[in-house]
Amino acid sequence: MNQFLNFLAQLFGMKKTPQPTPAPASVPDSATEPARLTVCRVLLLVYDPIMDAASCRKLSQQQNWYRVEDLATGFMADILKNSNGMGRYQIVQRIDLDEFPAKTDGFLYTPQTYMTVLNKETQPHMPQEADYNAILTRFKILERVMRNEIDEVWIFAFPHAGFYESSMGGAGAFWCNAPALPNTEASRRRFVVMGFSFERYVGEMLESFGHRSESIMQKAFEKTSGEANLWNRFSRYEKIAPGKAAIGSIHYAPNSTRDYEWDNPTLVKSECYDWLNNFPNFKGDLRDVNNVEWGGGEIRAHHQWWLNHLPRVAGRKNGVHNNWWQYILNPNNVFV
Repeated sequence: MNQFLNFLAQLFGMKKTPQPTPAPASVPDSATEPARLTVCRVLLLVYDPIMDAASCRKLSQQQNWYRVEDLATGFMADILKNSNGMGRYQIVQRIDLDEFPAKTDGFLYTPQTYMTVLNKETQPHMPQEADYNAILTRFKILERVMRNEIDEVWIFAFPHAGFYESSMGGAGAFWCNAPALPNTEASRRRFVVMGFSFERYVGEMLESFGHRSESIMQKAFEKTSGEANLWNRFSRYEKIAPGKAAIGSIHYAPNSTRDYEWDNPTLVKSECYDWLNNFPNFKGDLRDVNNVEWGGGEIRAHHQWWLNHLPRVAGRKNGVHNNWWQYILNPNNVFV
C-alpha cells in the first residue's frame, strides 16, 4: 500500500508524508559489536546585535561577555576529551546575525528596549520563547539535515533571547529537556537544537549538554526495567538510593542533598570507579567519595567528571549499545 501511495506521489508531484525509520523487531545482544565514533556536524547561529551604530559595538562586547569562538572551542575540547574521542563536533558553518530573534508572537526587542529588561527596569516580553519555526525555515534547517549537510544546530544568544537549553526536531522527535519542536516531521532525521548563552561560560554549556544526555539516555532505556535499566543505575545518588550511589545526575553528585550541591565534603559509598573502569562487567568496586573527586564544587569540573563516566565501550545488551555517546550525539540511533 505504501509503495502504491509513493508511486502516486511521484506520478502527480504529491508530497509524501515522511515517516521515522522503523525500529528493528529485535537487536541481538553482542559482546563485541564495535563502539562507533560519532562526528556531529554543526550549523552555528550567533545572535549578537550591534547596540551602538556609531561604535558598531555588539551586545557581547558592550557587556564584556564571552567570545563565542572561545566558548565553542572549549566545549568541543571537553566533549572530545571526556568521551575519550568517541564524540566529536565539527562546525561546518557559522552565521553571525546583527539582530534580536523574533518571539513567537512576532515581537522584536530593540537595543533600547532590551537594555531596560537587562537592567531590570521593565519585565521581559511575554511570551518569552523565540520563534523556532521561523529560524528553521529561514536557514532551511530541515532540508539541510535531510541532505546530511548538518546534524544539529547551536544557537548562541543572550539572557531573555527565548531559547531552550536543548530541543529536538524531526520525525519521531522526543522530549530533550524541552518539548519536541512542532512541524518538523518533514525531516526524517532527528536533530538537536542547542541554545547557549555567551553571558555564561563552558560549565553552563556542559550543563545544557548534560540535560540533553539525560533525556536521550532515559529514552534509550525506556523499554527496559529493573536492573536491566542501566541508565537508572548510572544516575543513582545517595539521597534517593542510600548505599547504592553511582554517578548521579547533572544536578546531583553522588553525595548531593540538593540541586547544584557539588561542594559537599560528606563521604558516601559510590560505584563510580566500577563504572569508569569495569563497565559493563561490574566487579563490586565501591569506594568512599566526596567533592574532591569532581573538582570541589566547580561546575565545569563536576560536569566533566560526570561526562567522563558515560560508557563508551563495545557490546550491546537488551537492545542498547554499551557506547552511550552513539545516542547522545546522534538521537537517530534511539529506537522509539
